[in-house]
Amino acid sequence: MPELVQRTMVRAPVEEVFDVALDLDVERVAGRRYRVRAVEGAGRTSGRIGLGEQVRWRLRLLGVVPVAHTSRIVELERPGRFVDEMTAGAFADFRHEHLFETEGPGMTIMTDRMVWRSPAGALGRVADALYVRRTLRRLLADRNSEIVRRFS
Repeated sequence: MPELVQRTMVRAPVEEVFDVALDLDVERVAGRRYRVRAVEGAGRTSGRIGLGEQVRWRLRLLGVVPVAHTSRIVELERPGRFVDEMTAGAFADFRHEHLFETEGPGMTIMTDRMVWRSPAGALGRVADALYVRRTLRRLLADRNSEIVRRFS
């Protein structure tokens, strides 16, 4: 399965960064490029998500292709780690692990680890190489930039 790992330094205490990372409104603000929004029908649409809760996201790829992705928080260990997994969506399988480590006084390292499996066999692997990895990297970079911005 493809894997994407990204580390981000945030100038804030680990507990605060952890809480902001669970705030669905961060995704809404950060997801402007792909018009990401939480929608009714699967769980939370705003505020801080918790263990066992889920959210349904809608976004637009290539500016026009609507995509839905529903995920659930399946593990949560404050303030060090939480994991969300896709329960419905475009992937055959999708898991996003969020790790938080103190890096000196008032500094946090966020590490995001995404693994996924695209549908459609060889065609899905081609899509991963040409588009999916780059799109996930951009979504993640936009999200993490918004988290950093909130502490600036």
